[in-house]
Amino acid sequence: MTRPYVTLSCAMSLDGYLDSAAPLKLAMSNDADFDRVDQLRAENDAIMVGASTVRRDDPRLLVRSEERRELRRAAGRPASPAKVTITETGDLPPESHFFTAGDAEKLVYCPASRAARISRALGDLATIVGIGPRVTMAAVLDDLAQRGIARLMVEGGGHLHTQFLCEELADELQLVVAPFFVGEKRAPRFVEPGPFPWTAKHRARLADTRRIGDVVLLRYALSDRCPQTVAEAAEAAARLHAHS
Repeated sequence: MTRPYVTLSCAMSLDGYLDSAAPLKLAMSNDADFDRVDQLRAENDAIMVGASTVRRDDPRLLVRSEERRELRRAAGRPASPAKVTITETGDLPPESHFFTAGDAEKLVYCPASRAARISRALGDLATIVGIGPRVTMAAVLDDLAQRGIARLMVEGGGHLHTQFLCEELADELQLVVAPFFVGEKRAPRFVEPGPFPWTAKHRARLADTRRIGDVVLLRYALSDRCPQTVAEAAEAAARLHAHS
């Protein structure tokens, strides 16, 4: 079975940070780019974030545009993509927007040994999926494929991005660079240290660039499945949904 097409999506500062260390989330992007991300969400079947992102940022992970939601419904799909998170400990607040916002399916992946306890804690808020002694992204993708997920959008944080990149499981990276520095030692970074396949001797392919107001979008092709242009990407997404 073909694994989902994986798009990593994030916005970072000029010095590579996803946010500041302050409790309130720092907006890295602008309204035009937020709308682009909303379109990307609408094109995907599921959105994944890490448990730390659920706790720290409390994201809703919904398609905001009513027009896009209606287009999804007209195609026989939920108004917003399914929500996916990964946890080793089960430390997930049941009152978070991940569980309470929207009516899309919620999936929580965890080690098999902790699945029963996490299921009791969360009740019917989500489907708990235990996978092996520790959760790997390859196993998660295999399970998502069996659930009919053809396109997966990964919105962070840095630990998840690092796993997908180091395991060569991402098809493309959509990276927005904001025009300022954060400069805080404790702030979360785009990626953590790791054995990345793309090095000075093995460079990633830059598929596209776009200026969006005061930020720039860099789109990198990380696999042979990644289309060359934005137009080709839209066509590929339409083909996948037509056959899903």
